[in-house]
Amino acid sequence: MIYNSTHPDKMGHPRRVLDRFWEAGHRSLTGCPLGPARYEATFRAATVGERCILAALVFAVLVFAVMARAEIIDRIAVSVGNRVITESDLDREIRVAAFLDGVKPDFSPAGKRATAERMVEQVLIRRELETSRYPVPSAAEVAPVLEAFQKAHFPHDGEYQRALTDYGIVDRDVKDLLLWQRTLLIFIEVRFQSGVQVTGQDIQDYFDKVVQPAAEAAHPGQPIALEDYRDRIEQTLAGQRADQEMNTWLKEARNHTEIVFHEEVLR
Repeated sequence: MIYNSTHPDKMGHPRRVLDRFWEAGHRSLTGCPLGPARYEATFRAATVGERCILAALVFAVLVFAVMARAEIIDRIAVSVGNRVITESDLDREIRVAAFLDGVKPDFSPAGKRATAERMVEQVLIRRELETSRYPVPSAAEVAPVLEAFQKAHFPHDGEYQRALTDYGIVDRDVKDLLLWQRTLLIFIEVRFQSGVQVTGQDIQDYFDKVVQPAAEAAHPGQPIALEDYRDRIEQTLAGQRADQEMNTWLKEARNHTEIVFHEEVLR
């Protein structure tokens, strides 16, 4: 077979085609700039066969790059409507929550599932926050909380940073979770607790059935007065009812949202 790279209907020798483009690229790397115009001219001068070989090489490189990238793409743990919770989101949530609780991260299937369920609720609440005008705390509001946490658990220099490293998280992760916790409390207070009604009879019943028996057992013989506990009882009852209201709302939100747990990630 005759290889004639100058004839438009003949294919040049594959080795020569590779050499030509390799040499062109090599010159560009060794001080002789070969800009877009030169590359375009070189490509136009190539035969149809040479162009096919070059296109195949480019395609192979692109396929390899896509396959390599696919290996590091974050897997989806849960789909919540048009939003997703990724595997790295789940992993970080487990680590940060364990760090704040002072326990070992639980990466068991049950631990992952429990965290995923909690994060689904976060997504639903965040969606509600985005579509309604609820007050949102600033990052500065959690600074005193973090400072108090550090003093209580990591009083010596460097302990906090070492603990973060041990848990595989960073300071920003802790601040983000603290900010979310503050956001959640405000949401519950405004969305649910503000409408809760606690009557005097409710307070009396709770005192008679819960507070008084416990107080008498702890301090036998001492007088127990309702007025000493009224405010705390009212706050307790209001909080319980707000939680009930929120649980009802979350159940309805779940029923109206397509939620898919990807079990292969939660194992």
